[in-house]
Amino acid sequence: MPIQSRSILPVRIPSLALVAFVGITFLITWGLIGVYIVFPDTAVAWFGEISGSHPFFFLATWSPGIAAFVIVFFYSGGSGIRAFLSRLLLWRCPAGWVTFILIGLPLVFVAGSLLKGGPILAPLPPEGIGLVVAVLFMMLFLGPIEEFGWRGVAQPLLQRHMAPIWAGLLIGATWGLWHLPAFFLASTVFADWNFLPFFVGNVVLAVLVTPIFNQARGSLLWPMLFHWQLINPFWPDAQPWDTWILVAVAVIVVWWNRDTLFSREHAVTEVIPAREGSAPRSPA
Repeated sequence: MPIQSRSILPVRIPSLALVAFVGITFLITWGLIGVYIVFPDTAVAWFGEISGSHPFFFLATWSPGIAAFVIVFFYSGGSGIRAFLSRLLLWRCPAGWVTFILIGLPLVFVAGSLLKGGPILAPLPPEGIGLVVAVLFMMLFLGPIEEFGWRGVAQPLLQRHMAPIWAGLLIGATWGLWHLPAFFLASTVFADWNFLPFFVGNVVLAVLVTPIFNQARGSLLWPMLFHWQLINPFWPDAQPWDTWILVAVAVIVVWWNRDTLFSREHAVTEVIPAREGSAPRSPA
């Protein structure tokens, strides 16, 4: 008898994995930051003062990405990781969304800063523009890594069971709550911000990136660039006005995309694409 070829269909990450994703994400971040909140003197004596450049801060920020890779590897091994990473190569995206990410988001920060009497761009440090450029590229390996988790794992799994708009709102609320411990650290930028506008901003941003994610066929590239723009050191501090501007933008976006945001018909629901470089869509 001829030997039958083995199936090369990808392992489907079960929806229940979302529980593990949230658990790992919060355990790492709240655990590391919590030590500095509950035992500040001991934590500083043992590990040093925490700041935006401290290794613990990086680990806390990367926790959604770490959780995503743990889950993908657990269910599908190295081949699943490679297929998962192929979603970084899904570069096709509607021109309107590309324009919004590259131009629209910076204009939001500029407008918000001007409304509060601030500058058009963030003031340069004494070290000059070179330091800002270095920070810009460092940021590429900080916040955007979160998207492996939020859009890489959480969004597809949630969209199996609810319309994209509700998945975006739920992820945004979770994302905002996940940041909460950082607001109790005096040595980070969060200490100077108000949590409520920040929380609202997280929810709004998660809603805004949802149609980008789905129209780019589950791409991780564009959500990462979206996230990178949010922490671009060239943009001025525009809180809380940037949040309220984004709320207005989100209302327009939701209305304009209401047919797809309130339906699961074209939502991306797979963490691992059917084949490397393909779109991780649900069956027609």
